[in-house]
Amino acid sequence: MKETKRWAVATTLLAMAVMAQAEGSVTSPYSRTGYGILNDNASGIQRSMGGVGYAMQNGRVINAMNPASYSQVDSLTFLWDVGLDLTNLWSKEGDKTGYNFGGGLDYLTGQFRITKGLGGSVGLVPYSSVGYSFGNEIDDGREYRSGSGGLLQLYLGAGYEVFKGLSVGANVSYLFGTTSNTSVAIASSSSYFQRYMEVRDWNAQFGLQYAHNIGSRDRVVVGVTYQPRKSLHGHTWGTVLNTQDTESDTVGYSSLKGNYEMPHTVGVGVSYDWHHKLLGELDFTYQNWSDVKYKPLEGFEASNMTFDNRWKAAAGLQYTPNSRGSYLGSMAFRVGGYYNHDYMNVNGNNVRDYGATFGVGLPAPGSKTTVNIGFEWKHRYSAPTSLIKEDYFNITVSVNVNEMWFWKNKIR
Repeated sequence: MKETKRWAVATTLLAMAVMAQAEGSVTSPYSRTGYGILNDNASGIQRSMGGVGYAMQNGRVINAMNPASYSQVDSLTFLWDVGLDLTNLWSKEGDKTGYNFGGGLDYLTGQFRITKGLGGSVGLVPYSSVGYSFGNEIDDGREYRSGSGGLLQLYLGAGYEVFKGLSVGANVSYLFGTTSNTSVAIASSSSYFQRYMEVRDWNAQFGLQYAHNIGSRDRVVVGVTYQPRKSLHGHTWGTVLNTQDTESDTVGYSSLKGNYEMPHTVGVGVSYDWHHKLLGELDFTYQNWSDVKYKPLEGFEASNMTFDNRWKAAAGLQYTPNSRGSYLGSMAFRVGGYYNHDYMNVNGNNVRDYGATFGVGLPAPGSKTTVNIGFEWKHRYSAPTSLIKEDYFNITVSVNVNEMWFWKNKIR
């Protein structure tokens, strides 16, 4: 058992180090805007259900979307959840089409019991991702644009059951990462522009869940989360290099504090568990991005850049025929869908996306560990003017490791 623990800890530290250096798997020109494409901290299981989770409460599932859920962790186990994401993208702009492929480690989370009614969680999850590469014709030449990087959250959280049915929790996270946006113009005289944003800051999220049993086999759960608005800490700057220069110049170096912010975020969800077989959930997310401060870097971003308020509606179902029956009966089948009115605004056009998901949970023989495979189709576009249309097909593979670290064998 000690060797198993050492192996798990070593694997965790290695994976976290790799993820901290990895760039986001997103491949979309829309990620040029603001902080990039946002992530809602959904696990592989939750992504297969449309990304729901505010009201999800299961002692064998790590739910970083609502820290109040940690209070329900199984008293004998230590959970690990590792997710891998693979993405195919097809894009169309007018009569131009494109194809791209990306992927990598998506997240890593752990959950454990601290004492009766109190559970904890630790993990590394993405906050946003930037990734794109394309070119345009310009007068007497061509322009190339690319971007990479993203923001990550290393969090530590706890959830406590105040009294039967009511749980509260909080995640405290260290938000860090660097994004870069590059523009290269090749004409009679060539120039190179690169804009960086480096974030080093703390963040907090609070959650509440209330569960009510209906009879002996049904249960309804209501969940609420809140993340306060805050000013970011870090720096942003640009570099410029022209054909006649031998060294690049740094321009616009400034602090993020007071100039760049994250918005208030509210999440609300309700779930219904029928006979421990069918679980359904509805979620709604709202962020007031139109009120936050974001100071474009002069010469690198449009001076009239604006954000829209973001809202997302999601729904998901999970069906487990018989968790204590045959192998087929203990498999979990999942389906879901969502609509996202995003915060990104491109030349007066709001970016939106909608998608459908499905997946399956495969129990590992002889243990409580499960391998979860999820599939997602997503369509992203802009309105009222259609700019770039994108279709994604994502495959998510996650392993939910359930180790009975706290089980004590009796000597007979």
